[in-house]
Amino acid sequence: MNLSYDRREVSIAAEGVDLAGWLYRPAGKDEVPVIVMSHGFACVKELYVDRFAECFVQAGFAVLLYDHRNFGASGGKLRGEIDPWQQIADMRDVVTWVSLQPGLDASHIGLWGSSYSGGHVLVLGAQDRRVSCVVAQVPTISGGQSFLRRVPPGMVNTVLRQFSADRQGRMQGAEPKRRRVIPQGDDPGLYGGADAVAFWGAASEIAPSWENSVTLRSSELVSFYEPGLTIDRIGPTPLLMIVAGQDDVTPTDLALAAYERAVEPKRLRIVPGGHFDPYQARFDVASKEALEWFETHLR
Repeated sequence: MNLSYDRREVSIAAEGVDLAGWLYRPAGKDEVPVIVMSHGFACVKELYVDRFAECFVQAGFAVLLYDHRNFGASGGKLRGEIDPWQQIADMRDVVTWVSLQPGLDASHIGLWGSSYSGGHVLVLGAQDRRVSCVVAQVPTISGGQSFLRRVPPGMVNTVLRQFSADRQGRMQGAEPKRRRVIPQGDDPGLYGGADAVAFWGAASEIAPSWENSVTLRSSELVSFYEPGLTIDRIGPTPLLMIVAGQDDVTPTDLALAAYERAVEPKRLRIVPGGHFDPYQARFDVASKEALEWFETHLR
C-alpha cells in the first residue's frame, strides 16, 4: 500500500508541559492501529524520524510522532534538560492520549523508539500492557557501560566531580552547566565522531528548531539509566530489536546480550554500519523490518 494521508499538529498535556506532536492518519480509514514514536538523545522529530512516520502511515497505520519536553516545539522551561524517567512518564501520557482519540484503535497501540527512546520503549513495553508491540532501534541498553566507554581513561572521577559541582551550583541558584552535543567553539561535544557531526549537523537545514546544547545533568542522568534491565519483562508483548553491527554509541555487544535475555516473541535484525546508518544509509532496511513487525503484531 501507499495510501494518502493527512498530518496535523497536536498538543498533549503531560504533567504540566504541553508536548508538541504530529498526528498522521491514513485518508479514509477509521479505527486504525496507532504507532507512538519519539526520537533519541537531544533530537527533534524533524531529524530523520519523520521519514519512518511517513512510511508507516502510507501502509495504513496512524502515527503520533512528538518532541520530548524541553526540545523542539514542546514545552518545558529548562531547555535541553533530558531526564529519561520523565520522558518515559511523558510517553505513557502520550499512549493514554492516543487511546482516547476517535478513529484510533486503542486496543492496537505500538511503540517505536530509537537510540535513547529505544531504551524508553523497552521500559514502557515492560510496564504497560496497553502496548501491543515494541520496536527498539539501536536502543540504549546500559547508560553506565556507555558512560564508562565514552569517558577517557583516568577522567571518570573528574567528570563525576563536575556532576556534583553542577548540582551544588544549581541548589545555590547558579545557571545549569551545559555541554554541546557536537563540537562547537572550545567544547569538543558529547559526540565528536564524524558520523555524529554529520547527523546533527544536518539540523540547520532539516530541523531548524534544534539547538546544539544540553544540560550537564542530562549526561549525569544517562550515566545510571539502565533500560536493558527490564528487557526480560517485555514478553509476551512482541519485541523487535534493530541493531547496528558496528555501533559505538549504543554499543552493539550490549544490545546483543540484552536481546538474549528477552523472551519470546522476539526478533533481532542486525543492519550493517554504525549507530546513525538506520536513519539514512540503511533506512530502507530498518523501516522495512519495523513495518513488517507492525503488520504482523499490530494490524
